[in-house]
Amino acid sequence: MNFFKRFPQYFQWNKPSSPLIELLHRNQMWSTETRLIDEHFFTRLSHQQTPKYFWIGCSDARVPANQIVGLPIGSIFVHRNVGNLVLHTDINCQSALEFAINVLQVEHVIVCGHYSCSAIDSVLDIDSINDTQFVKNWLRSVYHLRMKFDKKLKRILTRSEKCDALCELNVREQVRNVCANNAVQNRWENGDKKLVVHGWIYSVSDGLIRDLGISVESHTDIHHIYKTNPTTAASTEQS
Repeated sequence: MNFFKRFPQYFQWNKPSSPLIELLHRNQMWSTETRLIDEHFFTRLSHQQTPKYFWIGCSDARVPANQIVGLPIGSIFVHRNVGNLVLHTDINCQSALEFAINVLQVEHVIVCGHYSCSAIDSVLDIDSINDTQFVKNWLRSVYHLRMKFDKKLKRILTRSEKCDALCELNVREQVRNVCANNAVQNRWENGDKKLVVHGWIYSVSDGLIRDLGISVESHTDIHHIYKTNPTTAASTEQS
């Protein structure tokens, strides 16, 4: 029995607004259709969670992890935030990463950014971000990354290309941050050769993912993160 119905005295019920009712109806339709295709799908799903992949992506509504790689529910463990950042001060992301590595024993960690990311684009003119102080502070590390590569980025003429180059550089930086995580380091130090950290970027304009050529399999691979050949940011690599 539904817990909320058993103990109604603890809850104040508000009738859902029309848009929310539509979402609930859509959920019922999806559940019914899924069971018609596979009657044991939800039973099987409720008894296991054994994904091989941990996806760190952007919160952008146009970049849903499962759909863009064509995998069913339960195949990917997902963490998303604004700008697909992996910060050592973000206990949410660090906890998800630790859980994925130590508990789920995933074999692949994928940092996937996307081109034309509005969060990354705002860093090109961070002082113009108004009324979003939390966002501004959150993106501070990307601003520092931009300043690190400022001379290279200034060689790129158009704003959109500069944004895309910074999007790629940001993915590389977050891959490096993943590799610095204690759980990841411990897996490698214990001789685990299955764990690989990848850097990808997705294009909303054509629905395709580009592999940035980053596949870190051990401590010795970390220094190659900024030495591979990206699709857009090749001209922005630090010399």
